[in-house]
Amino acid sequence: MHTSEGSACGCSTGAEMAGAYAEHGYTGIIVTDHFFYGNTALDRRLPWSEWVNAFCRGYEHAKAEGAKRGLQVFFGWESCYDGTEFLIYGLDKAWLLAHPEIRDATVAEQFRLVHEGGGIVCHAHPYREASYISEIRLYPEYIDAVEGMNAANFGKGMKAEPPCLEYDNMAVAYAEKYHFPMTAGSDQHSTEMLFGGMVFDRKLKDIHDFVDAVMSREAVRMLDGSEERQV
Repeated sequence: MHTSEGSACGCSTGAEMAGAYAEHGYTGIIVTDHFFYGNTALDRRLPWSEWVNAFCRGYEHAKAEGAKRGLQVFFGWESCYDGTEFLIYGLDKAWLLAHPEIRDATVAEQFRLVHEGGGIVCHAHPYREASYISEIRLYPEYIDAVEGMNAANFGKGMKAEPPCLEYDNMAVAYAEKYHFPMTAGSDQHSTEMLFGGMVFDRKLKDIHDFVDAVMSREAVRMLDGSEERQV
């Protein structure tokens, strides 16, 4: 999910987002604000350390609110390559501060750097069609997982309509073809609940535990936000 502190398309603060998820019974969330060349809310002219500190504020505010409400809050980010987006899991603020080269990394370099740091790369909503996505591009050699279900796949107009299951169906088929583990997300930008996510049979400890659980295919259900299809 996204916050207004880190993402230009975010409508609610990290604290507000955490509050909404807690009120609706979630155990935890992962803040994945839009990274440097994505729809960031931050001034790209800032020195790297200042930019990273500002980028992490939405997560930090969400984490502080989550601590008050018993909600787990983990950190990640969503990188963008001309509309093709990747979710990065398993790294933290300290890693970002120490690796400014991630800002201008190619897709291949991103994969190498993230792996060297102990994280994973997940292709976000690979078949979504939207005005900001110029073309569908797949990089099976440079990802570890596929976002098979995304509750914010609203169709080409990106209007608040039921999820476009066609996009999810193609993403699931893509993951199955290459034997990738899958994730599912709400991809919320406001406190209006979309009810996507992943269900595990145990409480996860931290983002590293989440990474291990994804790669071990531990999820017992994946939720795409539609009542018709809760797998």
